Amino acid sequence: MRPARLSLRSRIFAYMILLILVASILIALVSIYQYSEQSNDYHEKRLERKEDQVRSNVNYVINKETTYVISEENLRLIFKDAIYKIADIHNVDFNLYDLSGTLINTSDTSIASNEVEVPTCLPVDVLNKINTLVDKHYVEEIKTEKGEFQSSYTIITDAKSKPLGILNLQYERDDSFSNNELKEFLLRLGYAYIVMLLVAIVFAYFISRYITRSLKSIGEKLDQTRFNQRNEKIIVEDAGEEIFNLISAYNGMIDELEESAVKLAMSEREQAWREMAKQVAHEIKNPLTPMRLSVQSFQRKFDPKDPKILQKVDEYSKTLIQQIDTMSSIASAFSNFAKMPAQQNEMLNVVEITRLAMDIFNEDYITVYFEREEIIVKFDRTQLIRVITNLVKNAIQAIANDRAPLIDVRVFERDGNAIITVEDNGIGISKENTPKIFEPKFTTKTSGMGLGLGMVKNIVETYNGSITFTSEEHKGTTFTVTIPKN
Repeated sequence: MRPARLSLRSRIFAYMILLILVASILIALVSIYQYSEQSNDYHEKRLERKEDQVRSNVNYVINKETTYVISEENLRLIFKDAIYKIADIHNVDFNLYDLSGTLINTSDTSIASNEVEVPTCLPVDVLNKINTLVDKHYVEEIKTEKGEFQSSYTIITDAKSKPLGILNLQYERDDSFSNNELKEFLLRLGYAYIVMLLVAIVFAYFISRYITRSLKSIGEKLDQTRFNQRNEKIIVEDAGEEIFNLISAYNGMIDELEESAVKLAMSEREQAWREMAKQVAHEIKNPLTPMRLSVQSFQRKFDPKDPKILQKVDEYSKTLIQQIDTMSSIASAFSNFAKMPAQQNEMLNVVEITRLAMDIFNEDYITVYFEREEIIVKFDRTQLIRVITNLVKNAIQAIANDRAPLIDVRVFERDGNAIITVEDNGIGISKENTPKIFEPKFTTKTSGMGLGLGMVKNIVETYNGSITFTSEEHKGTTFTVTIPKN
């Protein structure tokens, strides 16, 4: 099964919320990165300051205070006591190594401190990096279970810049303050973004609704667009360029559709009248043939001295009159169908008009039933009589010769509508003929043009009514006319 697709409004809403969430995450990540960089910069500068201060004191001791000969061998003696004094002044532990990397002295009283172990001999890679760097300065990052440390190595020299040893400064990175500040900042940022997210949800809801309002209007109009009816154009104020172009295209399509519908209707009407003309010509030709034969026969056999001449003239006249009546019936049926019912909009009592229409039928097998004595509708008197008489005539003609005829006419009111039913026990309507029953020229009878039911349907629908039927072959048919009361 194909998964349900989100509407454009839902997608706009989701994308706007997703944009807010992504922006929140990016700002949080940038904030964490910025705090981390600030912390690194702070520790680097602090370490540099500590190194500068310790190195200044070490140089002062070497060049000003000591009474020993300044050499690598006397470095232990020079800083035997001074190393502790310097460490106390600057509150930092540091170590002194000779140029070969061997530990000479340390300000820490224990070789293994509580924080980071002081190596008695520097690794070869550390010595190589110190000696190869231009400024003879190298910083090493150390991570232990108790925290992060920075160990800096700097070569100390005498007044003549002769290398004497290596100064190793141990600096602990304490990020607790920075981390607390970061947590507080992220917490405040989180609260702010929760509020922003709620505001964004409301804002996105109304914005998506506003954006898709025009599209929804267009969609509704497209759903209502029908080829066989007049369609309204779309008018939307303050529409964007894209929506305006879409609306213009739709309105242009409606104009073209109406033009096509008019052309098609004209074509269908022309085709219908052509077919009707053919049918009328065919029906008229049928009686003309026997009329012509009768006249020709009369010409050949006419004898004024014939004793039966008056009888023969009477027979010829009856034949001609019969065929003329047939042609007159055809012409009347065609005229009635072609004439559109005039909407007089009279307030009529359906019961009274039905009684009037049924007065021309004297058959005993026709029964009429009225639920009430007065059901008022807005209709034309002549057209309503035409509807009823046509339905009853069709019912009479549908009766089979092998059964006792029975026709039941009923008039009643249901759901604010006047209902007229005409039920017969005739031959019924076959399934294949059911779709064609209201077509203007369709008929199952051996005579007539099949215009009656088409005319009835035309009249009823002109007054916003409807006509339906139910039928069962060889058992009968019921036609139901529904006329709104207002």
